[in-house]
Amino acid sequence: MNFPIKVLKPSLYFQDIMSQKTQTKRIRILVSKLGLDGHDRGALVLCRAFRDAGMEVIYSGLFATPDRIAQIAEDEDVNVIALSLLNGAHLTLFPRVVKALREKGISDVLVIGGGVIPHDDKQALEKAGVLGNFGPGTPLPTIIDFIQSNLTKTRKS
Repeated sequence: MNFPIKVLKPSLYFQDIMSQKTQTKRIRILVSKLGLDGHDRGALVLCRAFRDAGMEVIYSGLFATPDRIAQIAEDEDVNVIALSLLNGAHLTLFPRVVKALREKGISDVLVIGGGVIPHDDKQALEKAGVLGNFGPGTPLPTIIDFIQSNLTKTRKS
């Protein structure tokens, strides 16, 4: 059985910073390599950055399916799912993750995407429920800020 690997709990320094914020619960984020894409270096960099920002990170490992991602999201009670895909199948696979989440009754999770995503594809992904589609070279603080500000909006609504 393929179990998610919990990685990178926040260091004591960042736990202290997070405890000073008004946020009562740490963000739980699932980072997932979707489909047949085996390039995980970027996803692992994201795991580290999210951990350093005070988030609890769950990494699915390589070759996750949409149904597997939805199951991990449900089991781990995540707030955010960060999908990473570099093989060009984002228009097919990212919306399938959102569909799998909806089939489980999960509608309050922020889903973001990353990889080589042409600008023209971003609107279709947003319409499908995948927000904040980031490409290579996006500064890590930009992604973290996006998560924090959009998760705040999701939690208030």
